[in-house]
Amino acid sequence: MNATANAFADKTVDDVRSYWNNRPCNIRHSTKEVGSREYFDEVEARKYFVEPHISQFAEFARWKGKRVLEIGCGIGTDTMNFARVGATVTAVDLSDESLQVARRRAEVFGLQDRITFIQANAERLSDFVPVEAYDLVYSFGVIHHTPHPENAIREIRKYMGSQSEFKMMVYNRYSWKVLWILLKYGKGAFWRLDELVAKYSEAQTGCPVTYSYSHNSVKELLQGFTVTKAMADHIFPYSIPEYKRYEYKKVWYFAMLPYGVFRMLEKMAGWHLCVDAAPSRL
Repeated sequence: MNATANAFADKTVDDVRSYWNNRPCNIRHSTKEVGSREYFDEVEARKYFVEPHISQFAEFARWKGKRVLEIGCGIGTDTMNFARVGATVTAVDLSDESLQVARRRAEVFGLQDRITFIQANAERLSDFVPVEAYDLVYSFGVIHHTPHPENAIREIRKYMGSQSEFKMMVYNRYSWKVLWILLKYGKGAFWRLDELVAKYSEAQTGCPVTYSYSHNSVKELLQGFTVTKAMADHIFPYSIPEYKRYEYKKVWYFAMLPYGVFRMLEKMAGWHLCVDAAPSRL
């Protein structure tokens, strides 16, 4: 079973914008002064320590000299890494608060000449971003938070040339985290699963929209694309109270697992469904 549009029929793009404006993603990954070089360095280090699969998935170095369109840049961690290797980046986000931090980040690292930031609703992307082909369209952990993901995919398709690639991460329905949410917060009430996943999908509770997908349903979502690779990854193994204090203590049952077994579990039931796709041939 996958989340359906009916589960979020009363939610709007404005609801989503307000949520992320209130607390941009990863904004608390450092205790240093927001906007300082030390702050951004710590945010990046923490993000990639906890989610080391991102760099492998994004393949930053591949896009040197290429044009990248990032849908949902947040405060710009991945954005900077595309720009650092020499890509020309158009970075889009719904949240003006997130973009304000991302723009500051580009200035701190002297990358503003490589990045164009645009505030935009992904469901109406072509109203904000001129339609032209990009070498890569990249969206990590974003499209599952818009009320009508199929509209965002339809818009993204407009930016794909015959040789373009699309990399997208959405949440995996058949994951350890979904099971954990169902048992911990739902007490097994599976009929409330869509509501529960949305509420507890992010660090700040109450996200208005969070879809989750299986390998099959993500293919249904990607109309106009051919999925070339899809794999699950990432289980968060740390105890939350310690993690909030910037300490990395694994919960006991993950601490007991050998690394190889844990990685196998991530590949089977990871929270992140990482998808590579190409435009379908007409």
